[in-house]
Amino acid sequence: MLIRSFQAADEQAVIALWLACGLTRPWNNPALDIQRKLTVQAELFLVGEVDGRIVASAMAGYDGHRGWVNYLGVAPEHRGKGYARQIMQRIETLLGERGCPKLNLQVRADNQVALGFYAALGYGQDAAVSLGKRLIKD
Repeated sequence: MLIRSFQAADEQAVIALWLACGLTRPWNNPALDIQRKLTVQAELFLVGEVDGRIVASAMAGYDGHRGWVNYLGVAPEHRGKGYARQIMQRIETLLGERGCPKLNLQVRADNQVALGFYAALGYGQDAAVSLGKRLIKD
């Protein structure tokens, strides 16, 4: 799998991937999420390509204190090939090069497959509660 930064021409394929992976929610407009990401550390928005087709993606960022990962997804027909692990390894390397001391991510509590995946990569549950407040309605 070729891992590279997102390009504008990838938008529809990435949104289709997110839909196939069940990553979108009605209150988040994926096209707006992409537009917003492209204004902040666009080089940390990665896609994975196989035979010219986007089969994986992840958005990463670093705020100077912690790194974050969102929208990690692999096309259902390409799961089990190590692609998610490859993208996470690339993100960890990129964030590490920026001096990022810790990487955080959020997983929906009922997503046992994702929780198992991240546990296998060495991620553990923090003793924290995730809070959120919507500032802009999509």
